Amino acid sequence: MDPVVVLVLGLCCLLLLALWKQNSGRGKLPPGPTPFPIIGNILQIDAKDISKSLTKFSERYGPVFTVYLGMKPTVVLHGYEAVKEALVDLGEEFAGRGSVPMLEKVSKGLGIAFSNANTWKEMRRFSLMTLRNFGMGKRSIEDRVQEEARCLVEELRKTNASPCDPTFILGCAPCNVICSIIFHNRFDYKDEEFLKLMEKLNENVKILSSPWMQVCNNFPALIDYFPGIHNTLLNNSDYVKNFIMEKVKEHQKSLDVNSPRDFIDCFLIKMEKENHLEFTFESLVTTVFDLFGAGTETTSTTLRYSLLLLLKHPEVTAKVQEEIERVIGRHRSPCMQDRSRMPYTDAVIHEIQRFIDLVPNNLPHAVTRDIKFRNYFIPKGTDILTSLTSVLHDEKAFPNPKVFDPGHFLDDSGNFKKSDYFMPFSAGKRSCVGEALARMELFLFLASIFQNFKLQSLVEPKDLDITAVVNGLISVSPLYQQCFLPV
Repeated sequence: MDPVVVLVLGLCCLLLLALWKQNSGRGKLPPGPTPFPIIGNILQIDAKDISKSLTKFSERYGPVFTVYLGMKPTVVLHGYEAVKEALVDLGEEFAGRGSVPMLEKVSKGLGIAFSNANTWKEMRRFSLMTLRNFGMGKRSIEDRVQEEARCLVEELRKTNASPCDPTFILGCAPCNVICSIIFHNRFDYKDEEFLKLMEKLNENVKILSSPWMQVCNNFPALIDYFPGIHNTLLNNSDYVKNFIMEKVKEHQKSLDVNSPRDFIDCFLIKMEKENHLEFTFESLVTTVFDLFGAGTETTSTTLRYSLLLLLKHPEVTAKVQEEIERVIGRHRSPCMQDRSRMPYTDAVIHEIQRFIDLVPNNLPHAVTRDIKFRNYFIPKGTDILTSLTSVLHDEKAFPNPKVFDPGHFLDDSGNFKKSDYFMPFSAGKRSCVGEALARMELFLFLASIFQNFKLQSLVEPKDLDITAVVNGLISVSPLYQQCFLPV
């Protein structure tokens, strides 16, 4: 038979098989846009702003619908009620980690962020316990954050009020806090190795949020057989992992089982005392990698976006600085006790997190068993996307959600007002392990900056562009320059 005919017949069979596989599951799952064979709904989704496409689908199909990312169905939950019902009310059933092939290649099923079943439970339980023992949310870590805030202020003074891009300086501060918890030491802001680490982490965040990465995650074969920036991400991840492994080796040589200094010591002691399959050197490196990456980039990206928004809204900045002057003054460092007496500053930080919508579609979840959800049948292992955008930008909870307005978190008397819709750290069993630390860092770092500096934009505030440059996995702010003028 002619080879061309064989090829055509083979392709036709593959096409028919793909159609059959897609259609065989559609009757059980929630409704959604009709997928094309093999590529699914990819052409109907804007890779530069996935959350916007999901919002459009929800207007037609409701709060629970199915999209095909490639040949694989993904159930999307849109709106506070659906997201809360899944992540909080049915937390155990929706506690699986959905498929992210690129990051699975990095983690190999280990660590906290992209593991499942017993591995995830053991690593999360151990990490939370260890972080709490080292004072996450308590005084000991507050001291570390305050020390780093003072270092951050001194580093900003060295700019001599000249125009600067604050990206690396703002990244160094949260990175040093997590380093002190994991490695028991901080780095000088000019340390070459430290700056290289920061560069790798920063580059990975941009790559993960790029349209090409969305394509790679939907068609995993591209990862192994095609060139592209995904290889840069893998190389960067290997660099960070090798750095962590060297630190682990150093810790082994000086380990005192009766006096653990940091997270790595606690993990090594656990390995010696208990013969758990989950506690291995590879698992230690991956867990530290997860904590290191998540504890650095999410907070530094939020800090960078915070200053841009406050440059854009000088009237808000003026009120924050007035409150800092009244409550804290100039002669002592901000502390966490101050936050309860600073409702406006607290509201501004909450509004920043709500407005920037850092992780628009959350990390994907998966159902851990067959489940009936709102009269739909969702098979075990099905990927679940929970739209955090739809919660943080809900018009019922936040009037004019596209407008930056600290009043969203203030009552009529000017007191801070909590909201159940505030979910920047997700919710339920897979919520961010470092939420308490991140909240502390945002308050203490920002309060310290505004206690010591006035921000000056190089352009008129009205001309500042605050639109995220990438809006895939993480919303990344545009690059900008500013001056830090000592007060």
